[in-house]
Amino acid sequence: PGPGSGGPGPRVYFQSPPGAAGEGPGDADDDGPVRRQGKVTVKYDSKELRKRLNLEEWILEQLTRLYDCQEEEIPELEIDVDELLDMESDDTRAARVKELLVDCYKPTEAFISGLLDKIRGMQKLSTPQKK
Repeated sequence: PGPGSGGPGPRVYFQSPPGAAGEGPGDADDDGPVRRQGKVTVKYDSKELRKRLNLEEWILEQLTRLYDCQEEEIPELEIDVDELLDMESDDTRAARVKELLVDCYKPTEAFISGLLDKIRGMQKLSTPQKK
């Protein structure tokens, strides 16, 4: 399938790996790797995606501290940011996160408050925004 034909699903390209198609012998690496322009075929705002990725990294870092373990050892729990954004109030959101962290033996108030601050103003990703 060619560009614009829909293809099998959304694909995102940020940088071509070294030796990727299009980098022939004429593309000398004298000034470092060649940075290609990204092609985003999903319908989401890239700033919103970046915010979401940063939030996920922050959540993982906080959970490893709360559970005092490595990332792979964090208990199976899913903090659904879109679900939280759908809720009416911060009190409801806080209660939901507290419910998810019920087996955490460390105080969770600072994490919950930080999470609520970070998601304030975020957009849901399950429904792309029309421009």
